[in-house]
Formats: sequence, C-alpha cells, structure tokens
Amino acid sequence: MTEDANRTPARKVIRGRPYSITEFARKYRLDDEEAKRLFYKFGPSATELDLLMAAKRKPPTLFSAIEH
Repeated sequence: MTEDANRTPARKVIRGRPYSITEFARKYRLDDEEAKRLFYKFGPSATELDLLMAAKRKPPTLFSAIEH
C-alpha cells in the first residue's frame, strides 16, 4: 500500500456558523433526503451551504430571511 492510502481524510474547516440539517432544509425548502445528502457532502458550514444554494439559484425562504 502507498502512504496516501493509509492517511485519514483531513477534517474540513467550518466557515461561518454551523447549520442543523433541519434549519438548512427549512431555509431552502428541501426534502429531508436532499438536505441530508448536501449536508453530509459539504458539511454543516452555513457559509459553504449558502454559497452552494446561491450557485444552484435556490433562494432562501422569505421566513428564514426575516428570522436572522
């Protein structure tokens, strides 16, 4: 085996505050399955997930914009 195969994956740095899956799903009107898929793929970082959803042209709900 090579050295790279024995290394553990690096931890991703969280930028911004972390989202909960429920908060993320509600903010972008996502079903549970899609919210979990994106959350586990990109991490809980609000900054990263907001940028992802902006790139997908998926605006946050009006209600979530008023909350913060």
